[in-house]
Amino acid sequence: MTTRTATKTNSKAETSVATVKPGATTPFATRNDIDASHRGQLVAILNQILADLSDLHSQTKFAHWNVKGPNFIALHKLFDELAGELAEHVDDVAERVTALGGVAHGTVRQAASVSRLPEFPAHTFHGLDVVAALADRFAAVGKTVRAAIDATDKLGDAGSADLFTGISRDLDKALYFLEAHLQG
Repeated sequence: MTTRTATKTNSKAETSVATVKPGATTPFATRNDIDASHRGQLVAILNQILADLSDLHSQTKFAHWNVKGPNFIALHKLFDELAGELAEHVDDVAERVTALGGVAHGTVRQAASVSRLPEFPAHTFHGLDVVAALADRFAAVGKTVRAAIDATDKLGDAGSADLFTGISRDLDKALYFLEAHLQG
């Protein structure tokens, strides 16, 4: 059995097969009844999403700090709200990693080294340009989180699949809020 995760190609997140081998183990024993031969793969999927969410959080905070233009205060507040929701998801995913006996790779450097998101475009500060850049990133992470729902479900981890379903729903709502600014 292989695990589906995403990889960065041409600055877009796309799904691909993970390099974690079936039967990989986790560093810590747990009484969790999820098949031990699947937990290594599950931890790898969770850590990849953790990296992507951490990067999206930092890029959203960057947008919050640096947005300019006539809609500054509305966008500044929106981006801060979105970043706050992402921070909660980062924490939930990291705790799920450790609940399965893994180690959460959640430092800024760890996340940056494996994130599938492109870097936030340099010199992008004008309100709607920032909104468009964030919308692209929220859509990309939403796509990979949806792929993770199926992958974790196939590995018998309904808990992680449910966690990712909630995250997907929140990412879709955030994307709706961002795209509404671009559609008017």
